[in-house]
This record gives sequence, C-alpha cells and structure tokens, in this order.
Amino acid sequence: MTTAVGVQDPATDKPGPKYEVDIEGKIYAWDRGTITPAEIRTLGDLPQDTPVLEIDLKDNTQRQLGEDEVVEIKPGVGFSKKVRFQRG
Repeated sequence: MTTAVGVQDPATDKPGPKYEVDIEGKIYAWDRGTITPAEIRTLGDLPQDTPVLEIDLKDNTQRQLGEDEVVEIKPGVGFSKKVRFQRG
C-alpha cells in the first residue's frame, strides 16, 4: 500500500531495509512488509495520541487508520500504490 523499494548497502554488500515508508513527506527505512499506526507514530516521532491518516498520492484520497489495523507495504516503486502517512 505504500511506496517501497529494496535497498542494498554498498559498503557491506548486504541487504539493508527492504522498504521505505513516507511519513509526512520524510522517507524512513523499514524492514518488514507490514506496519501498524503505533509503529508509524514511533518511526515518524508523532505524538502517540494522534490519529494516523493513509493518503493515496495518486488521487489524494485519505482515510484514518484504526488502532488495531495492520497496513501491508508492497515493494516496487513503479508498480505499487503510492501512499504516505501523516497525523490526522
């Protein structure tokens, strides 16, 4: 559901984080294919009581994520739905 790309660390030639998550316009590295609103807040240093919105960058639609929701992150910059997250 979000823009994600595989990353290789050129210094060690080992795979690095597999995904990139866009939170309020800043890109964060992420190692798993899923993320929760609590993890988005922690990663983006957002207040823990702030609602998290998922924004589809293609048509600018948005929806508030449920606290127990798990968002699937799909790899492939050119082929995935481009989504970012921000506080509500």
